[in-house]
Amino acid sequence: MSEHETAATTMLDALAIPYRLRIYDYDPSAGKLGIAAAAALGLSPDHVLKTLMVEVDGRAACVVLPADRELDFSKVARAFGGRKAKMMSRPTAEERTGYKIGGVSPFGQRSTVPTAFEQTAMDGPPVVINGGDRGVLMEIDPQDALLATNGVPADLVRK
Repeated sequence: MSEHETAATTMLDALAIPYRLRIYDYDPSAGKLGIAAAAALGLSPDHVLKTLMVEVDGRAACVVLPADRELDFSKVARAFGGRKAKMMSRPTAEERTGYKIGGVSPFGQRSTVPTAFEQTAMDGPPVVINGGDRGVLMEIDPQDALLATNGVPADLVRK
């Protein structure tokens, strides 16, 4: 087991989906973790995607969007065929995913939940997404990320 093996890397390895680990010094005091991660790696924040756990009509779901963007909860609800969306509480998100906040990945969660990716990030070059631990990111082709999660591209962010 490598020092950076996580449930996310194990899942992608099992699916034979290629990725490249991007390791950085995680700063727990950073206000916007995705933006801090992008800065630490010298990447544009629209290239680094954050993973957020939400509830849509009381059901768990996962959304992945550029670190510099904010969710539009009415769009999130529509993306999952629901009426109302809200952020999942931190303790519930950690329990459902098996990851600590700051290390939540859409890959390898404890239980499979519907997943949507901000559509504007899905048609370009590889993106960087949390790899399942604080300070561990993975660079992955957007189409491979969709495939691994059975995810869908959707309009999720405020304009």
